[in-house]
Order: sequence, then structure tokens, then C-alpha cells
Amino acid sequence: MADPNGFLKHNRQDAPKRSKVDRLADWHEVYVDLDPAERESQVRAQATRCMDCGIPFCHSGSAGCPLGNLIPEWNDLVRRGDWTAASDRLHATNNFPEFTGRLCPAPCESACVLAISADAGGAVAIKRVEQAIADESWNRDLVGARPAAVSSGKRVAVVGSGPAGLAAAQQLTRAGHEVTVYERDDRLGGLLRYGIPEFKMEKKVLDRRLAQLRAEGTHFVTGCEVGGSAPGDLSVEALRSTYDAVVLAVGALRGRDAPDLSGRSLAGVHLAMDHLVPANRESEGDDPTPISAHGKHVIIIGGGDTGADCYGTATRQGALSVTQLDIYPRPPDLRDDDRSPWPVWPWILRTYPAHEEAGQRRFAVAVQRFIGNDQGHVAAIEVREVTVHKDPTTGTRTLVPAGDHTELLPADLVLLAIGFDGVEHMPLLDGLGLSLNGRGALPCGTDWQTTTPGVFVCGDAHRGASLVVWAIAEGRSAAHAVDAYLTGTSNLPTPVHPTALPLAVV
Repeated sequence: MADPNGFLKHNRQDAPKRSKVDRLADWHEVYVDLDPAERESQVRAQATRCMDCGIPFCHSGSAGCPLGNLIPEWNDLVRRGDWTAASDRLHATNNFPEFTGRLCPAPCESACVLAISADAGGAVAIKRVEQAIADESWNRDLVGARPAAVSSGKRVAVVGSGPAGLAAAQQLTRAGHEVTVYERDDRLGGLLRYGIPEFKMEKKVLDRRLAQLRAEGTHFVTGCEVGGSAPGDLSVEALRSTYDAVVLAVGALRGRDAPDLSGRSLAGVHLAMDHLVPANRESEGDDPTPISAHGKHVIIIGGGDTGADCYGTATRQGALSVTQLDIYPRPPDLRDDDRSPWPVWPWILRTYPAHEEAGQRRFAVAVQRFIGNDQGHVAAIEVREVTVHKDPTTGTRTLVPAGDHTELLPADLVLLAIGFDGVEHMPLLDGLGLSLNGRGALPCGTDWQTTTPGVFVCGDAHRGASLVVWAIAEGRSAAHAVDAYLTGTSNLPTPVHPTALPLAVV
């Protein structure tokens, strides 16, 4: 059993980061590549802090991990130094723990019993342990191809190669189906490839896992717009006639804009993804990005993950200054039990490594207008302090000026990172007879099937822009539904229900 006094013997210790100077000089991941023996010692100590609680909220889908990761089990296996068994337990519920170990904001840690009181030293460093198990699995050659022993004779198309699509594809391939993943971009991975900067996850981590999927028998087609009409595209008719089932994992990439703001049409004002995608392409060895922050005053509008990704990208590109704006007040450093009681996801200040490197963050301010120069390029923005009022009935948010004072901030590059409005409008949806709901997502039944028989949906396309861990969980669950649809039954796991939503204060 776990050491019940482990948290008293060891303090929480997060993974050490490289120096800010070194991090800003390259695009490598921000954490120190520790000596293997030192890393094992540190991680085993962190795993020892886990108490194997009687009710482990950390792997509850409503408050903790949507995948149902068996966290206390693999924590104890790491404590005992049994990395092989720990790898087996981790991969039993998570296809891609090296992704979540780097990218997930870890709702499991917020739901950890040790997170109830600061006196307990803080939550177990679950995310760090998870990444260590995943990386050790590869280092010790514990991750191999698992091709199906028997073919079902059924063919499945997965549209989209992000984490949801890849998880569904791997599960269905292992169930014996012939799976082909279609990706419209020139490289695989979706947002893992072109949305997540290299300093958060080096793409060799993604490529290593894609090689495993190929070895298991999953087929991939890139540069193909399903439902498109260009050479190399796949028509809807060919899709339906070739495959017995279709999984839509097309994401929710329709970026939210601010068309009504004065000056929005000025040059130099872009959606966040217009900055991140070419920057990631440049890191892959493609042409230099046309939207570089080098030598510019950069304003990032939006306080979430995408804004932080733009923040770190801009500093590495050599921005003169970086300022991130958030309309909401600065969150508290510690959980407010009245507003977000344990174990729900807390409203607290979340500081990413990028925020420690340079620049500044400002809260409770909103942009009033963009101001251009004589060449029609943005030169400054006007901001005002605001408060956000939420209608308790409709949930509608209204910005109320906190005063008459306004302020001008220099701005040569403005990036809008204010969220996503849902699935992009594409010919594929029309061809399949599908419509988006009020949230801009594709609805489905309790079997993950859309209103078109044989067509399933998962990931951001179903739930809206969300976390990588939810994408993987939905991909695994949709695979169970597809397998049952094709064969009448399924032994694949189904970690989440289509109506499952995380417990959080909105």
C-alpha cells in the first residue's frame, strides 16, 4: 500500500526549469533534462506523497481526470520503482500520456485530497509523475506496436489527426478495423502540430507516437480535404461508399474575432492562430513566418492558454515588449472556497513558464479601439479598466467601464486570443447533412453518433474548444461506440459520456 506519511516526509517539488536566458535563446522545452538517476529519485519522492485515498477524486471524471487515469496505482508503482507496471497502468487508460504530461492543466491535481489545505504542502505532482512514466516508457523500450490479432473486415475513416482523432484511430485499429486518418494539413497532429509551440512540446514527441500508430496498421493521408473538390481531396460520396463508419474529429478552429472594434481591419491585427501556425511551421523547417514579433511591441488580447502560447512565441521571436490583456480581474493566488470549493477546478491565477520570462499581464482592462498610422498599420491601442457583469439567468456577460480614464499602449502587432466559436463551416458538413448547434459544435446521441447514421463525432468538434485530456477521453469513448456499431459489441473502454462536462465555476 502507499506510504500514508509520504506527504509529511517530502515537499512538493515541480520539475526544474532551464534559465530564462537559455529558454529565450531557443525553442526547446522549458524544463531541465535531468540526469536519469536524479530524475528518478525526485519523481519517486513525489509519487510517495500520494496517500491512495479511500475516495480518489483525482481520477473522477467530474472533477479530476476525464480519462479515469488510475493515478494512485501508478503513483505507488513509481514509489516502488516498478516502471514497467507503472507504464502498463498508465497506458491502460491513456493512449498518449506524453502529451497530457506536457500539455494538460492537470484537473487531477486540483482534485487531489492534499490540495484541500496548503498546510499539507500542496497536491501531489501528478502531472510530473505522469510525464516521467511516459518518457521512461520510451527510454526503456516499454512502448511497442500492438497490432490487432484478427481483422474485422470493417473500414473506418477518421477525419482529423488531433488528439481526439488519433486516440479514436489507435483504439479502432487495435480492435481489428482498417482505419485511415485524413488530415487536410501537410503534416499530422492538428493543434498538437501547429497550435502547440515547440517550447511546450517538441514535435519529436508527437512523431514518435505517430510511428507507433503506423506500425500498428493505422493509415494516414495528409493534404486531403474530406468533402473538398481540389485534386487530392476525398468527396463525401467516396467517403461514404468506401468506409463502414466515419469519425469526425475536425476540431473547433473557428477563431473568435472582434469585428465591431474600431480599427480591427488595420494591418498588424491578427487572430492568434494566424500567428501560431506559421511560427510552428518555421520551427518545422518551413519558410520564415510572415507574422513575426521581432522588434515589435506586441499586445495579446485574451488571458487563456492560447494567449500564453502567443506570449512565449513572441518573446522567442524577439519582441520589444509583450503585454497580455485580460478583461477579468486578477484571480487569487489560492483557491477561494466560496467561489470554487474543492474538488472542482479552482479560479486561481495560473502562471505559465512564458509569463516568467518577459513581458507583463494586465487584468480588468478591455480594448476600446485600435489606432493606426499613416500607412494603415496598427500603432497603438486604447484600453479602459472594466468590470464584467454576468446575467444570472442567461449567462450573458457585459463589460462595464470602471471609469472614464483611458490609456494608450504602443502596439505594432496585436493578437486576438479570445477563444473559438466552434467548428469551421466546411463542405463536409453540408455533404453529410449535418448542422451545428448553438455552441457551434456537432451534437450527437448517447452513442456518439450524429444525426447521420454511421457518422460519429468526438473531441473539440463535439464539446467545443477544450483540454487535450478531454479530447483523448472522447476519442476513446467514440471508438467504443464505433466498434459496437460495427460488430454489435465492444470491449474497448468508454471513459466519458457524451453529455459529461467538467465541474467548474463559469
